[in-house]
Amino acid sequence: MSTEIVHTGQTDTSLQPVNRQAIVAAAMAVLAVVGLFFAGMAVIAVFVVGAGHVALNQIQQRGERGRGFAIAALAVGYGIGILSLGSALIFAITSATQ
Repeated sequence: MSTEIVHTGQTDTSLQPVNRQAIVAAAMAVLAVVGLFFAGMAVIAVFVVGAGHVALNQIQQRGERGRGFAIAALAVGYGIGILSLGSALIFAITSATQ
């Protein structure tokens, strides 16, 4: 009885390292969410978006894992940005009418 090893040309993604920038972006996203409850900390969301985009670019170039971390960080960063913009607009409109 013989056994054959068939190579399909696909690499095992579990052997690829997780992109460190994606992990940093995800950690900063958690910090930005916590920062929503403390004054001035939500500004970290700007850096989360930058780190998330850099991580996605590195993941694509290097073939690393961590795409989910980077996309989650981008979603949190942009979400906080939209909330901040909406809050600023509401504050501006209500201040102008008084």
